Amino acid sequence: MGHGTEPRRGQAYDGELGAAVARAQQGDEAAFAVAYRFVQPGLLGYLRGLVGDDAEDVASDAWLEIARDLGRFRGDGAGFRGWTATIARHRALDHLRRQRVRPRSSALEQDVLELPGPQSTHDQALEAISTEHALELVRGLPRDQAEAVLLRVVVGLDGPAAARVLGKRPGAVRTAAYRGLKRLAGQLGVESVTDEAPRTLGEST
Repeated sequence: MGHGTEPRRGQAYDGELGAAVARAQQGDEAAFAVAYRFVQPGLLGYLRGLVGDDAEDVASDAWLEIARDLGRFRGDGAGFRGWTATIARHRALDHLRRQRVRPRSSALEQDVLELPGPQSTHDQALEAISTEHALELVRGLPRDQAEAVLLRVVVGLDGPAAARVLGKRPGAVRTAAYRGLKRLAGQLGVESVTDEAPRTLGEST
């Protein structure tokens, strides 16, 4: 089943991931390696967006902690993605603090408006964000938007799971992801990203 599908969108593999995690919790090291392979690409993309070139180092620290605390994890494959993203985020924020780099907080965080984002805008931008180029653009977004986009798209979390990782209300995260994707879609030249009557990519080509 797995060949033709793109591994970027994590959700498709959450069943297999959950099974691997359960075996890993019983001490199966090969299963831990399988879980690592499922999660690491998305985790690394998320960390690149937070700490740039130090992503590999921060990911290594995160995996040491994940391995150590694995017995405490409760949940399924999707839950494991969220749990590992939370650990990676804490490691990344520690790293930024050590560098004395103040993570940018944007003015938008104070004034989050509830925008009903049309799904199609979201999906169009998602399809475009598969490249290194796109990751570079994500790094240019305000931090709340960048993290929301990275967690939704790169790590493959759903809205409520992303909100839990960020410690925010789902509505605020939904809005940040929508704004970030809308801005990226503009930068990536995705056609017809408008609030009214958005076409799907299929129709526009």
